[in-house]
Amino acid sequence: MKYLDEYRDPVLARRLLSELESTATRPWTLMEVCGGQTHTIVRQGIDELLPHGIRMIHGPGCPVCVTPLEMVDKAIAIASRDGVIFCSYGDMLRVPGSGGDLLGVKARGGDVRVVYTPLDAVSLAVANPDRQVVFFAVGFETTAPANAMAVKQAASLGLDNFSVLVSHVLVPPAITAILDAPDNEVTAFLAAGHVCAVMGWTQYEPIAAAYRVPIVVTGFEPLDLIEGIVMAVRQLETGRAEVENQYVRAVRRTGNSRARDTIDEVFTLTDRTWRGIGEIAHSGLRLSEAYRHHDAETRFPVEREATRESEVCIAGEILRGTRLPTDCLAYGTACTPRHPLGAPMVSAEGTCAAFHTAGRGRQATLEEQ
Repeated sequence: MKYLDEYRDPVLARRLLSELESTATRPWTLMEVCGGQTHTIVRQGIDELLPHGIRMIHGPGCPVCVTPLEMVDKAIAIASRDGVIFCSYGDMLRVPGSGGDLLGVKARGGDVRVVYTPLDAVSLAVANPDRQVVFFAVGFETTAPANAMAVKQAASLGLDNFSVLVSHVLVPPAITAILDAPDNEVTAFLAAGHVCAVMGWTQYEPIAAAYRVPIVVTGFEPLDLIEGIVMAVRQLETGRAEVENQYVRAVRRTGNSRARDTIDEVFTLTDRTWRGIGEIAHSGLRLSEAYRHHDAETRFPVEREATRESEVCIAGEILRGTRLPTDCLAYGTACTPRHPLGAPMVSAEGTCAAFHTAGRGRQATLEEQ
């Protein structure tokens, strides 16, 4: 299979791993930020093939996982209203809120629908002028351009029955928050190639310089990630801290200017709470004043209630990269993809789901043996 097998070549993979073995002289801890990269690393067992001392930490790169609990509760409240068609991507329907999920709303008769693009939600608004259509706009810089286009499309059509519940988050402020954490152990980052395809990597250059941390833009295939790890360790071993691009076939330094312009027109920066991490300043997007009339939070005010996370789930620590899914007492028993307690087990990009799909088992503690 041309253009795919080339990035899964076992001979080349062994050659890169051999180079890594000879390059690394000290322990290093690297974090991949993207959930898609986490799945490749875990599924292919890349983290288990690395030389002793080279450790991968799985970062908060799953858009479903980091959507804050209060926003999920708000989505459930809006979706439960009469006259509302609530639209979302499939994973979000199963994310547990404080007292249920969107699938539960649908089971009770709510009009909750899965869409494949935000423009599908705009089409629903056109077809149902007597109903209010709300789209749950979550994700990183990768989904923001399409969501912004949907808002622009609705505005150009004069749709007063279309709004978005915005919960967008941005990667660079999250990296900074991880580096500022007192228990941070990360010495280098693998930046997500699809985020950089939109935004470029100029935002990462001040971070690399200020924190003296290498950042390597990588793709999603096994060889992309192994080569990215090698590039990061080369920097660490030689005392460099730069932004390098492994994903040259898809990413340019300044990204996609048209997509960035669309984001800048429709959204503006805001503080945002990340599930399991807390509030990070200027880490999210909200609608700009020109498009605020499409804001579902304004159109459907919801009284804020106390949120309740599972008492046994350690999703927050997993999202911060301080614990592994297999450290959780509920992993694989009370918490499975069929019956998830936390968002990382729900999403296809979640770290817990990646471990479970790959068959990683939890080691029994001394107390359990």
